[in-house]
Amino acid sequence: MWTYTRDDRPFAGPAPPAAIYYASSDRRGERPQKHLAGFAGIRQCDCYSGFEPLFDPQRKEQPITPAFCYAMRGEDSSNWPTSSRMLARARGMSDRSPRFALEAVRRLDAPFEIERAINGRSAHERYTVRQEKSTSRRHARLVAPRARHPLDSSEVLKPINYMLRRWADFARFIDGRICLSNNAAERALRGIALGRRNWTFAGSQRGAERAAVMLTLITTARLNDVDPKAWLADVLARIADLPASRLHELLPWQWKRLREAEPVDQQAA
Repeated sequence: MWTYTRDDRPFAGPAPPAAIYYASSDRRGERPQKHLAGFAGIRQCDCYSGFEPLFDPQRKEQPITPAFCYAMRGEDSSNWPTSSRMLARARGMSDRSPRFALEAVRRLDAPFEIERAINGRSAHERYTVRQEKSTSRRHARLVAPRARHPLDSSEVLKPINYMLRRWADFARFIDGRICLSNNAAERALRGIALGRRNWTFAGSQRGAERAAVMLTLITTARLNDVDPKAWLADVLARIADLPASRLHELLPWQWKRLREAEPVDQQAA
């Protein structure tokens, strides 16, 4: 199951949040290449190699600009170590390795502290704050510990080296519209991951595609603080008689706005 989300709330953007899901029988890179064939703009993601053709400037369509996720620092979308894992990797190495691992994690965590203070502020404000905490300084903070410990912690150095080789795409988050991580998409997949033992098979590819449609509707409703059950019940009752020119009124964010504008007694009825 693939998901693509739009959530402008971290930078007070005007577009309502939404999520869309696609089902496939495998995880080959051609899937997102098909899903995003007509898309141009910034795409935040992990470093899964299947995304690479989307970022090729030689694409016939306008290329997609990557902004990599600080929470996912691994080849082919593998999770690189969090603080505990990085420290665990350092065990059995030299005496300096655990100290270096902790120092590296602290340096990688520092930007998240800044983000907490600017979440929900305008893109311009976020850009200004990020400019003050320049990406070049962060780059230096990653290079410095690596230079002091060039050999002792090869396993611990992997995530840092991985980021440094792709620094231009990791540093692109300085744009006030871009988040430090793609956790919005991760949250959209969380329910599927937690429940995978309860629905191991969809029955057929068609069944999986139907599940993707329902996930799209329900998740988008929840992102807009709309009760999916109440929304779907109203939509199913009205959609057959609603002119095609007014179907947009049933989108969760439009539906919510119109409901809030209705008189209280009408809503109760």
